[in-house]
Amino acid sequence: MRRRRLVLGIGLGVALAGALVAGNFAGRYTGWTVARMTPAELSAKLSPYYRVATPPGPGPFPVALLFSGCDGPKDSMDRWSAALVAHGWATLVVDSHAPRGLTAHESWRLVCIGQVLLGSERAGDVLVALADARRMPFADPGRIALLGASHGGWAIMDLLAFDPPAALPFNLGAAPGPDDPLAGLAGVVLLYPYCGEASRTPADGWRREVPALFVLAGNDRIVDPADCGRIAAALAARGQPVETLTLPGVDHGFDQAEKAPLSTLEFDPAATEIAIAAALAFLDGLPGHAPGAGFP
Repeated sequence: MRRRRLVLGIGLGVALAGALVAGNFAGRYTGWTVARMTPAELSAKLSPYYRVATPPGPGPFPVALLFSGCDGPKDSMDRWSAALVAHGWATLVVDSHAPRGLTAHESWRLVCIGQVLLGSERAGDVLVALADARRMPFADPGRIALLGASHGGWAIMDLLAFDPPAALPFNLGAAPGPDDPLAGLAGVVLLYPYCGEASRTPADGWRREVPALFVLAGNDRIVDPADCGRIAAALAARGQPVETLTLPGVDHGFDQAEKAPLSTLEFDPAATEIAIAAALAFLDGLPGHAPGAGFP
């Protein structure tokens, strides 16, 4: 009898835990349980953690905003920033984790399992950082690109699906500024982004034409590259300027050497060089761009 009660208790505990996890996800996916902030409040939260790098000279420079995967900014963000700066771009690495205390005790794992900071919420970070970047003295406010890896790519895609001010990311109560919040956005680079059912792009698409480059890992074990392939094809069918590069034989996070303990993902320097070269070529092809030297 005691054993039966123990088994029943464990079963009920597991069921309750599952219900809580599912309920928390549902609340965040719909935005019901996400706290709203003003753009000024969110900027004050994020901006102390901005990491800015610029080419030599006063500018103005085109600016690339970089958004990491669900484990927070690692060496890959520095690697991309260095390549972009050498190519004539200023960069702004946006840390969504440290301002929320998601760096302590591996609490970033809650982001990875969809219990904290879904793409529909982090999209607000992208929008506010975009507004902040436009005001930086070295920036050309009309020439900004977004680069997101994995979870960061999901956040960028959700932002384009919201297309503010038509709809807002769930952590914002208002759009930043009186003008078009996405003004100056020239293109996006999406590195092995999450394109699954929690992404808003499959259902909503993107309302405006923003050139996009999907860089996918052919052997991705974390996200399904076929999901992203279907999204890219659907966007292209609607007239969106979309390019796709699939790197065969590489896994998720191939451009990141700094891994969590016990991670089986591997850094691939050769694939990273190919991805960086493809991204720079894509950026060179944006309207009005001067190849190899940033914007004039």
